[in-house]
Amino acid sequence: MNQRLAHVTLLVRNYDEAIAFYTQVLGFRLESDLDMGEGKRWVVVAPPGTGGCGLLLAEAKTEAEKRAVGQQGAGRVWLFLHTDDFWRDYPIMQARGLHFLETPRSEVYGHVAVFKDLYGNKWDLLQPLG
Repeated sequence: MNQRLAHVTLLVRNYDEAIAFYTQVLGFRLESDLDMGEGKRWVVVAPPGTGGCGLLLAEAKTEAEKRAVGQQGAGRVWLFLHTDDFWRDYPIMQARGLHFLETPRSEVYGHVAVFKDLYGNKWDLLQPLG
C-alpha cells in the first residue's frame, strides 16, 4: 500500500489575498487554481521542493467558517514548514514582511522560530536536525 497526506484545508478570507501571501511572502508555488463555479475555486499552494503536503485554500463562506479563519489551530502552532536551511530562509522571509513571534532558537529537534501567517495561524519554520 502507498499512501500519503496530499492536502490540508486552510480557511481563508479571500482566495487572491491568500495566494499572494503564500506565494510572495512564504515563497510557495501555486499548484492549482481551478474555477469550480458558483464562486468556488480549487486552489492549492505548496512549498518549493519535491513531494510533501499542499494547502488547499478554502474561502470562508458561512459565518462559522469566517469565525474559524486564523483559529483552526486554536491559538497553537499547528502548521510546520520544514526547510533544509533555516538560516537562509529566516532572513528572506523577514525581508518579505513575515512576522516572527520570537527569535530563532535551537532545540533538540532542530532550529525553529514561530511565525504568524496573514490570518494569525501559528507556524513553525523548522530545520530538523539529523
